[in-house]
Amino acid sequence: MANFYTDNKDLRFHLNHPVMRKVVRLKEMDYRDRNQYDWAPHDYEDAMDNYDRVLEIIGSICADVIAPNAEDVDHEGPEVVDGRVRYAHGTQENHEALTKAGVIGMNFPRRYDGLNFPMVPYVMAAELVSRADAGFANIWGLQDCGETILEFASEELKEEFLPRFNRGATAAMALTEPDAGSDLQAVQLKAHYDETRSTWMLNGVKRFITNGDAEISLVLARSEEGTTDGRGLSLFVYDKAEGAVTVRRIENKMGIKSSPTCELVFRNAPARLIGERRMGLIKYVMSLMNDARLGVGAQAVGIAQAAYEEARKYASERKQFGKTIDQFPAVYEMLTRMRVRIEAMRSLLYETARFVDIYKAWSFISEERKLEKEERNDLKTNTRLADIYTPMVKLISSEWCNSIAYDAVQIHGGAGFIKDFPVERLYRDARITSIYEGTSQLQVVAAIRGVTTGVYLAQMREYEKTELRPELEHLRKMLITLTDDYEKRVAEVVAAGNSELTDFHARRMVEMAANIIMGHLLLHDAQRDTVRAASAELFVSMAVSENSTRSGYIAGFEEKELGLFKVN
Repeated sequence: MANFYTDNKDLRFHLNHPVMRKVVRLKEMDYRDRNQYDWAPHDYEDAMDNYDRVLEIIGSICADVIAPNAEDVDHEGPEVVDGRVRYAHGTQENHEALTKAGVIGMNFPRRYDGLNFPMVPYVMAAELVSRADAGFANIWGLQDCGETILEFASEELKEEFLPRFNRGATAAMALTEPDAGSDLQAVQLKAHYDETRSTWMLNGVKRFITNGDAEISLVLARSEEGTTDGRGLSLFVYDKAEGAVTVRRIENKMGIKSSPTCELVFRNAPARLIGERRMGLIKYVMSLMNDARLGVGAQAVGIAQAAYEEARKYASERKQFGKTIDQFPAVYEMLTRMRVRIEAMRSLLYETARFVDIYKAWSFISEERKLEKEERNDLKTNTRLADIYTPMVKLISSEWCNSIAYDAVQIHGGAGFIKDFPVERLYRDARITSIYEGTSQLQVVAAIRGVTTGVYLAQMREYEKTELRPELEHLRKMLITLTDDYEKRVAEVVAAGNSELTDFHARRMVEMAANIIMGHLLLHDAQRDTVRAASAELFVSMAVSENSTRSGYIAGFEEKELGLFKVN
């Protein structure tokens, strides 16, 4: 039987990264649950065996159930019936299979019927599901709403809502509105406290809500009268069982058809406050969005892997001029660049997930005891790195996912333009990854802080200290040269003291940083596995070429040229 986990050696390789020993120890709090739950791991090896077995189960379901359903689901799609969403038949089958396997909400603590998995195996599962059907990944992954409830809701709300996910409850984050897309400070859906019912009531419209008719929704609403900015917004949890929200329509989308994107009407919808008033956008949604962006990174890698697999298969079977097309340099170069880029973005994805794992684990531990100075410093370091790597991984993965899907269609030629081959669907599914949960342009706005504050540069210098085999040293030297040039260009832009100039060059500088960081990560991978040296060699060579172009443009650019780009 096919299995999307066991057929991709990259996944086990990253699951067994040396830092995972620390991640697991912190997540399991020195394996204390073994005294309370029979299925809790007793040590590191036991935990890793659990992750491996569960991922193998998910990989099997993805290959044997979800992927075979993907084409039919894409054609059928969900529909609105009496103000409610009805999933496509294949989507229902997918959800039942993963619910029965007990892997929805797998990252929640065991006391809430979760498996207490760290982010790394959870993100791997998201990648697997996305490879099978990117739209369904939005339903399975709960859009990280459960994680937000876990981190910020009261214990009463946690106990009420979190165990329901394991039993198959779906989730949605109802944030955007017709006049409030990326600018969430403009949200106008009203929340008022009803003294007679002792509950909050929500009224208004939400639009572009992924999986909008979910059983459990997190809703951003304006709770403070007379306010117009983010400080007047609070976050609420709404239970579909209340029956006070109607689905007005499902958007007719280009891709991810299995995931219903809804317009919702709230009419005196009873809801419960998450955390404190006024902190809805400033604290809770920002955290929710950061987690969701990591999920989109996994989704993009999964789509890219699926597109690459389809392209490789087609190229190995399609014959032209007496030989299969994968023997032509024009094609095998494309395939190799696709594979190497997937390896690079996957390394960046799981590096980021490890940062997230460590800071979240320390945060939960700090709720039980005071952290030591060294522990507090580790929390701060990993929080800072997670915050600055997340927009980078979302930017790079989504953009490269689109490029890889494009190349996969190109390798198919005319066949890729018709619906008989999966790459047509994958090409459409890829497009959303660089748009939702913050467009690529917004990811640059978030990531540029890592450039101007020197966080990326400091981490590059840390990577340079890693012990490498002699045959990899020339690649380290090439990356150091790239870093020196990057540092020089950033200093020139910052020294100009022109924020508009910084914003203009922001994407170039972020992408230069990403190439250097991913180059180091692939070098570290090659240190652990000699087979990966070829990928590191190719990627660093590509980075030299790409960074040279960006650096040259920045060096030769004059501030007065900014006016040439402004729309008249």
